[in-house]
Amino acid sequence: MRASVVAAFNLVHIAHLFNFNISNVVWPGLFPATYLLHLVEEYWGGEGYAGHLSRTRGVTFSTLRFLFLTSLGLFLMILGLVLAYRFNFPQTMLVILGTTFLLNGLSHAITSIANFSYNPGLISGMLLWMPLGAITLLQLTGTMTGARYLMAVGIGAGIQATALVVTFSGGQPIKARRELFSLKKSSAIETGDDG
Repeated sequence: MRASVVAAFNLVHIAHLFNFNISNVVWPGLFPATYLLHLVEEYWGGEGYAGHLSRTRGVTFSTLRFLFLTSLGLFLMILGLVLAYRFNFPQTMLVILGTTFLLNGLSHAITSIANFSYNPGLISGMLLWMPLGAITLLQLTGTMTGARYLMAVGIGAGIQATALVVTFSGGQPIKARRELFSLKKSSAIETGDDG
């Protein structure tokens, strides 16, 4: 993890030396490109992410559902980037993606440390997503109002939280919410609490 932080710091320094424009077409293209690399690792790395979730968390996540949801994520990311450039909010979109990617990489690193084991997506998360997210966020600090920047960070964090809910529910968030609600309801009935 320290190596990722050092790499991100060095890349930011290099970017400043060469007056690198993070909003150009190449930088945003790194997000879908590294997303594909991350998905390859999650699909083929170790036992695969679906198998890993089944073994470590008891979550049933079919390969077909995994491929559908990750493809949907890729489509929405590309659509978001196209709309951001079309309607002139590319920096906000980059902060959203930078936050999402940084948090996803961190979640892989934290999970790996907590379990003392590899999890599919760890390598690309640490070597690609954490630096890409950190550099993007650092480069775009001060390029928009603080409120807009924080809003974009919040949206990115919300996207990552949603991805975690979908993932840990086996790609069935509605079913998981129903089960959670029914557990709360039955618990309230058992304890006599109406709230």
